[in-house]
Amino acid sequence: MLSNHLQNGFETAKMVWSRLPNAEEGDHEDTGHLRKSDGSGVESLEYEVVENHAYWEEQEQRGKLFVGYYVVVKWFFALLIGIGTGLAAVFINLSVENFAGWKFALTFSIIQKSYVAGFIVYVLINLVLVLSSVYIITQFAPAAAGSGIPEIKGYLNGVDIHGVLLFRTLIGKIFGSIGSVGGGLALGKEGPLVHTGACIASLLGQGGSTKYHLSSRWLQVFKSDRDRRDLVTCGCAAGVAAAFRAPVGGVLFALEEVTSWWRSQLMWRVFFTSAIVAVVVRTAMGWCKNGNCGHFGSGGFIIWDTSDGQEDYSFEELLPMAVIGVIGGLLGALFNQLTLYISYWRRNHLHKRGNRVKIIEACLVSLITSFISFGLPLLRKCSTCPEADPDSGIECPRPPGMYGNYVNFYCSKEKEYNDLATIFFNSQDDAIRNLFSAKTVHEFSAQSLLTFLVMFYALAVVTFGTAVPAGQFVPGIMIGSTYGRLVGMFVVNFYKKPNIEEGTYALLGAASFLGGSMRMTVSLCVIMVEITNNLKLLPLIMLVLLISKAVGDAFNEGLYEEQARLRGIPLLESKPKYQMRKMTAKDTSGQRVVSFPRVVKVADVVSILRSNSHNGFPVIDHTRTGETLVIGLVLRSHLLVLLQSKVDFQHSPLPCDPRPGSRPIRHTPSEFVKPASSKGMSIHDIQLSPDDLEMYIDLAPFLNPSPYIVPEDMSLTKVYNLFRQLGLRHIFVVPRPSRVIGLITRKDLLIEDNEESDTVELQSTSVRIRQGDRNVSTRSWDAERPLLSGLLVQARTPS
Repeated sequence: MLSNHLQNGFETAKMVWSRLPNAEEGDHEDTGHLRKSDGSGVESLEYEVVENHAYWEEQEQRGKLFVGYYVVVKWFFALLIGIGTGLAAVFINLSVENFAGWKFALTFSIIQKSYVAGFIVYVLINLVLVLSSVYIITQFAPAAAGSGIPEIKGYLNGVDIHGVLLFRTLIGKIFGSIGSVGGGLALGKEGPLVHTGACIASLLGQGGSTKYHLSSRWLQVFKSDRDRRDLVTCGCAAGVAAAFRAPVGGVLFALEEVTSWWRSQLMWRVFFTSAIVAVVVRTAMGWCKNGNCGHFGSGGFIIWDTSDGQEDYSFEELLPMAVIGVIGGLLGALFNQLTLYISYWRRNHLHKRGNRVKIIEACLVSLITSFISFGLPLLRKCSTCPEADPDSGIECPRPPGMYGNYVNFYCSKEKEYNDLATIFFNSQDDAIRNLFSAKTVHEFSAQSLLTFLVMFYALAVVTFGTAVPAGQFVPGIMIGSTYGRLVGMFVVNFYKKPNIEEGTYALLGAASFLGGSMRMTVSLCVIMVEITNNLKLLPLIMLVLLISKAVGDAFNEGLYEEQARLRGIPLLESKPKYQMRKMTAKDTSGQRVVSFPRVVKVADVVSILRSNSHNGFPVIDHTRTGETLVIGLVLRSHLLVLLQSKVDFQHSPLPCDPRPGSRPIRHTPSEFVKPASSKGMSIHDIQLSPDDLEMYIDLAPFLNPSPYIVPEDMSLTKVYNLFRQLGLRHIFVVPRPSRVIGLITRKDLLIEDNEESDTVELQSTSVRIRQGDRNVSTRSWDAERPLLSGLLVQARTPS
């Protein structure tokens, strides 16, 4: 039941990062990851507007000028998110490409004299980089491990996980990605860049980090989870746009893959943010073209430009292209299953032994990767360079330490190259560029491609889940382009047509594996077109994506969904389960409802908050005739604020005047907001004297008087759709109402902007309440909520 999935279970976060506990001292999985696969230990976000007295008082003070200011600030924050994410991506790419470039340049210079010395230097550089990455993660930012996309997807789905969006997570993600990717591991920086963009957006939304004294009051505008959700969505799109230099693909990725809530105004801001990212990255690369940034920027804004590749394709080529889609679906589904098994074993056995084991594991994976990438090309015989084609601009062999095709590695003659070293002993971006390259027929042998496919596939499976920031986009492209090029070699030999390019099939293979693993279609299609600058291949990319996704869906779910389930993130997918059609709201709601009276004793509040971990409580009152009324919902966070401030305590057990404005509101809505990705206030943090415990609190001014309610016999499918589409945290389940006071249609909601709110007469086609009933309904404040009248049968009170 959802009530068991949405409860608080966070341990107290340490105030000083250097004192983060090891797993031997405590449960290290509490920071940044969920402890149990059933979802306990997470907290839902509050996307619903709590229309209490403080809210309405704040709304009355706001005019149209404030609304305009609010919109302008949102666009300004979108600008800041784009600039910040773009600069972070430039810094990561600049560092990774320079570390990799210096590493290969130094290694190539040493192996001219001794391959043994070059091997030792190569292994040590990779080991130091990976060690720095895993040390940062284990000792500073545990939540920065992995890609971060499952956690961000959970956040945008309404689940808050402690540590995911903190400042230390941002720092750990940036510097950890530099070490892990620069160290040559079989992973990418694209997934971590999505997490980086989300962290930047969240930190800007809450005005910075107060813990590290990096906050600004003028940035603290957006206090609600609803506004932060929109900012994090902009950050996710900005991360993809920065990683692939694909602004449109970033927008579609946010829409298709990570968000559960979307509207046109949000899409405009997301598009604007992605465009700003593209401008920032392109400007930085233009400045770096003159050699100001070392190895960064030499590849151009388009990462893997294939515009000079295959011009056209014939009908008979569609069959091998469809075969690529099937292979991608099978290998992608197998990759998801293998990584799920290995990650499960890691989390439940290996990583529980402490940080030391995590560090040793990452270093062992680094050593194995270095041995394979350096050692296997030594076992491969070199091939003779093809005849030089002045139009291609490709030099064979390439100069040592430079990116390009035809690597001379352990070759006895000058005009020879090692095809396995061309893709193995190289940075991943350069290896993909070599696999995608046109006019390089027969550059790679089938034996070398098959060897690389098997070994790199195994390395990608083993590396995924280590305690370092890790993305799967680039490894997926590497794997897919390898078997795609294999199929392309077969097509070239079978059809004997001069216009067929092996690089085209490598591109289709990359798209098919990503589609079979991540199950994305529209966004991935656009990303592949943007990163290759080849619109002619759009129909073929669409074909292989559809086939690979269909094949993969027949075996398991996508990579991010599988990993989210492993981490215990209770995602609400877009489609409810089939068995929900035969269930009702009453069948699923919790059997025990914990409620408060309207005027409650402080001691009772403390007792209830200590005895259970629910985050929402119905508030009960009684009419003059003794009839029970449910007058609203009060949140746990609001109760904690009231207990902490003590300014609303009263000696009398009688309710105050219920009319708005009859008593001063001592709180603003921002006081009840919990900082993003933090544990918030706990009942154990509040100190109350014996005299305080004997006081009373009138909850009427602080509750949500209009929570969402459903009748007890509503199908669970409808409840699921309502819960997910509105981003709800609680739904009341009540008996079927005994009468109807009106009916709202579409026409009733069409109010012209130039009409004053107090003079609008709704031309309703609803059932009209009689004048006498209207007079009765306004006699008391309690009777204004007829749908909540009657005994509460069930209430949804999960966190």
